[in-house]
Amino acid sequence: MGSLSLLRNAGSGNHPEPSSYRTNPLKGLLLGLGLLLLAGCGSDQTAPPPTMAVLASTRAPEVIANRHIVASANPLASAAGLEILREGGNAIDAAIAMQAVLTLVEPQSSGIGGGGFLLHYNAARQQIESYDGRETAPARTSTDLFLDKNGQPIDFHSAQIGGQSTGVPGVLRMLDLAHRDHGRLPWATLFRPAIRLAEQGFPVPPRLAAAIAEDPDIAHLPTMRRYFYGRDGKPLAEGAILHNPALAATFREIATHGADAFYFGRFAQDIVATVNAHAGRPTAMQVSDFKAYRAVKREPLCSTYRAYRVCGMGPPSSGGLAVAQILGILNHSDLASLPPNDVAATHLLIEASKLAFADRDRYVGDPAKVRVPVRALLAPEYLAGRAGQIHKHQAMDVARPGRISDPLTVGQASQHQFEPPSTSHLVVVDDSGNIVSFTSSIESAFGSHLMVDGFVLNNELTDFSFRPADKGRAVANRVEGGKRPRSSMAPTIVLDQRNRPVLAVGSPGGPNIIGYVAQSLILMLDWQATPGEAAAAPHVLNRNGPTLIEQGTSAEKLVPALEQLGQKIETKPLMSGLNIVAFRRSQLIGASDPRRDGVALGD
Repeated sequence: MGSLSLLRNAGSGNHPEPSSYRTNPLKGLLLGLGLLLLAGCGSDQTAPPPTMAVLASTRAPEVIANRHIVASANPLASAAGLEILREGGNAIDAAIAMQAVLTLVEPQSSGIGGGGFLLHYNAARQQIESYDGRETAPARTSTDLFLDKNGQPIDFHSAQIGGQSTGVPGVLRMLDLAHRDHGRLPWATLFRPAIRLAEQGFPVPPRLAAAIAEDPDIAHLPTMRRYFYGRDGKPLAEGAILHNPALAATFREIATHGADAFYFGRFAQDIVATVNAHAGRPTAMQVSDFKAYRAVKREPLCSTYRAYRVCGMGPPSSGGLAVAQILGILNHSDLASLPPNDVAATHLLIEASKLAFADRDRYVGDPAKVRVPVRALLAPEYLAGRAGQIHKHQAMDVARPGRISDPLTVGQASQHQFEPPSTSHLVVVDDSGNIVSFTSSIESAFGSHLMVDGFVLNNELTDFSFRPADKGRAVANRVEGGKRPRSSMAPTIVLDQRNRPVLAVGSPGGPNIIGYVAQSLILMLDWQATPGEAAAAPHVLNRNGPTLIEQGTSAEKLVPALEQLGQKIETKPLMSGLNIVAFRRSQLIGASDPRRDGVALGD
């Protein structure tokens, strides 16, 4: 273990130049193009040198703003959000514009062909609302969707590629609902940045170029190949200019006629035709599934951690519940008294994560279809009992789910399901102090690998458990018609005891999202890390299996001591994509994970 003083020194240094992108020229280029798009110059200040770099040898560049701020996975998406805020739009308006641009510039991760979860903080009412835009399985979907003729689960890749994995997209209907509730600018205005970029072209970002090059399936799918390969027959390279006139036309129609154009018009027909024509296995999707789709406004899932109120998304996402359980278990430990790079603190986080994931795999599914005992899982006495199962000097092998005295959950079976590390997250704070923390996804990289009208369709149905039952007991997250698959997305907003905002945070990463978000909250709430420090900090996480240590980081120094405690360790790259905004006095401090292409921008 390195000393805290060494970590401090590694994370500080001279005040960086305003660009802060000299180590990534294309990131700087994309940011510059994004700012040109705005026909203005955004604030690109950086925070003062950090007082404490927590487990980090580097930190993400930070932006300090006084009026409003955005942070997303791509500079052009952030620039679009800032453009909308400067035109007088609010946080919901900016989030819609940013998602439209992400559909274009980050098609491997999210878009209108997928779904998402959104938290909104209403500053006037000091109230948090949550919006569920999760995809649904077509009504006629069978529980044996991902079983072979012998009743055994098919492999994930076979399940992913093709129409059988595609759920009814929900993100556009969710954004429509949020805009009806809170939007300030006209709906049509919000699509202008994305339409402009789609028509004029944009430079292929580094992560998109890498995703195209690393995906062998694209070459065998004509529609995908035509779009993502150049005239030379090779995958598009970083910096190549890409146009998407089909998506521009799609957005023009949606801008003019609203979300109904997507769910009641030709787009629903185009999607149904596409998934049925390209299904590797039979698909049950019909136009009626689009007409029946509803976004859901739900109660946010809020819990207490130290002196804070931490609010996230409830089921069908497991993210908010698992993060709340991890924090609730750690409430029984004085982490602030331990150094942030201490093995004891890391061990506690690992063990709490194992317990939360054990409960997640047993109890969480779509609350419209199964009983999810949220209150029981977050009851103080229950979490105290779970905390009591942690031994400071000996690791659990595999945690077992806790016992809940709810007769409707007794027959449920635990089932772990593979989830690929994809997705996207953005944060917006507007002039009035309203906040959006919004995670969206098409599931795997490039989703189902089906493209229609300029956008990629999701493969979110693979988030269901492939096995509908285990040893005669039904799995909570089994496949069912009309059901929403369990998610790990964890958009989060933290309030103080007077309901004033403290943090807004979220990340992509599949099931790793839970660990990324929980770790960042602990770093900032217990050890006062800045957003830049928390975004760049090396990751240590556990999904009730081996402990994952981020390869090539200072966290690897913890491995010998953790192994002595009985932890089974795997070192591997952990590509989080945290976007964070902190509220400090009268300032907004934003940072975007340096592992990806994103930036924070503000005025």
